[in-house]
Amino acid sequence: MTPAIDLLKKNRAEHHVLSYEHDPKAPSYGLEAAEKLNLDPARVFKTLLAASEKGELLVAVVPVAGTLDLKALAHAAGVKKADMADPNAAQRATGYLVGGISPLGQKKRLRTFIDESAQGFETIHVSAGRRGLEVELSAATLAGLTAATFAPIGRP
Repeated sequence: MTPAIDLLKKNRAEHHVLSYEHDPKAPSYGLEAAEKLNLDPARVFKTLLAASEKGELLVAVVPVAGTLDLKALAHAAGVKKADMADPNAAQRATGYLVGGISPLGQKKRLRTFIDESAQGFETIHVSAGRRGLEVELSAATLAGLTAATFAPIGRP
């Protein structure tokens, strides 16, 4: 089990765990998950960490088929600027390894933003906290458990 799955179980949140054989050579963890689990890439979301100009870490959850719009994230967070966070800082703050960072069950509670496109699906998929492990849940459940804000932060 991972802290993400433990959190879902503790809160009795409706979810479904999916696993696949992770290929360490895969160029994109999220697209690999979509491909191996035969999922629509628009419904598979990656968890990225960005840092504001003041060093605050921000969690961004965006579709794997697109990219994170850092300006839009900064606007949503009410900060002047956001850049991708240092991978080591991301791992320390979340307790997860890059490629397996889940928005759920992180070591530190960080402000979280989910791309608004997630609201258009009955369920979405996010990392369950380990490479090769995904969890399916509603965007509303994810937002509730992470105190997230929906915002237009993704780019196709």
